[in-house]
Amino acid sequence: MTSSVDTFSSSGLLAGVKRIAQGPLAQLTQRIDREGYYPLDIMAALGQTGALSAHLSAAGSRYDLALAAMHEVGQVCGSTAFLMWCHAVCGLYMDQSENTALRARLTRHAAGDTFGGTALSNPMKALSGIEPMLLRASPVRDGYLINGSLPWVSHIARGQYCGAIAGVENRSGEITHEILFMLDLDQRAELHPCPAFSGMEGTSTWRIKLVDYFVGRDSIVADPAKPLVSRIRAAFILLQTGMATGLVQASIDAMHEVAATLGHVNAFLHDGPPQIQAELDELGARIAALAQTPFDGGRDYLLDVLDARAQGAELALRATQSALLHQGARGYLKSAAPQRRIREAHFIAIVTPAIKHLRWEMARLLQEEMPV
Repeated sequence: MTSSVDTFSSSGLLAGVKRIAQGPLAQLTQRIDREGYYPLDIMAALGQTGALSAHLSAAGSRYDLALAAMHEVGQVCGSTAFLMWCHAVCGLYMDQSENTALRARLTRHAAGDTFGGTALSNPMKALSGIEPMLLRASPVRDGYLINGSLPWVSHIARGQYCGAIAGVENRSGEITHEILFMLDLDQRAELHPCPAFSGMEGTSTWRIKLVDYFVGRDSIVADPAKPLVSRIRAAFILLQTGMATGLVQASIDAMHEVAATLGHVNAFLHDGPPQIQAELDELGARIAALAQTPFDGGRDYLLDVLDARAQGAELALRATQSALLHQGARGYLKSAAPQRRIREAHFIAIVTPAIKHLRWEMARLLQEEMPV
């Protein structure tokens, strides 16, 4: 696969992302937030810069560059930054698969010519023991039949696709192992609208129902799934940190916007720009170091990734609230970015893995390290 990153320097890629974010994307933020506009045109443009393929192996696994691009977009629109993450991890599944049929599909996905998301919210929690696996697979000749329903799947639409996991049942109904597969959302898959979110409505999030949906060998990412999931889990989570850092930086900038007129009273608020900026800089340095080895399989590395992801979510909550307090009534207007960013920060705190899930995982890993 030839990546768009090969033809763009790092600085050129980020300059292109910045032009898109501060130009056409900035003009669409109200439609995305209030009307649920799904910005595939923006995603396609980002694909042409190389932003959607920087983390792939053909581009040198530049997780630092992928996160920097997401950071730029996240400063303008949290929904679009989240779509970048969905698209990126879908590409990650294909990139790390041994299935040559799927790897052949990766070229158009990486360029933003086709679009796909991820349906691993439930499986990630199921594999951690938090909730049951909702999709079940029955072995048949040349593949599996999938049945079940997933309630919240983003960056999907008719004609698109997503990575999904199902538990394989034996004749007794017991799960013997799991499969990771690419779910093509053709007419065989039912798509049902979800209740409206308070934010992030431009993410094209649906409930999927599958009834005897056949998955052939060409669509299997990994069978069994657990070895691949273990290999990519840290990378999957690390890629989310760009959403948080962009949101925090935008909130700091919003505080500075009113410093000339409100600085004399804002000085009495907690979590002012210098404090939040210092914490963001420290977090950014941690993430940059972690981005150098996204497939480190060590327990300590995974703990560091989980902690950085949690720190990003918690900092986003504090920074967005502080930005609204700094701006006062003007930040509370329906059209104002600070109140939108608060809702985006809440999403970052609850999207899988949520803060509580991250703490669950860290506690479990630390418990495993304790001597008997």
